[in-house]
Amino acid sequence: MICPFCSVDESRIAFSNELVIAIWDGFPVSPGHLLIVPRRHTPFWANLSSSEKAATWSAIDQGQATISERFRPDGFNVGFNESSAADQTVFHFHLHIIPRYEGDAADP
Repeated sequence: MICPFCSVDESRIAFSNELVIAIWDGFPVSPGHLLIVPRRHTPFWANLSSSEKAATWSAIDQGQATISERFRPDGFNVGFNESSAADQTVFHFHLHIIPRYEGDAADP
């Protein structure tokens, strides 16, 4: 199976650097849902190098700024699902930055 994060359409890229790529989610929870994806294919957080972990974590700031400028959300959910038991559906590690809007869900 081809990994959807290893070859991403350029139109989905919000920003990138040598270690991570930020892409607009193909199935967004809300407008502006962004994924931070290490360039190296590996399924789990524990498999990332310390440099990849630092780049992923620091990309949250840029991701929130990019989303805020374009979508003006009221808040954010940030996190990742690891393993099928936690509902991970693409086994290339990725971190979600989900913008939230007042009243967008009864119980977010």
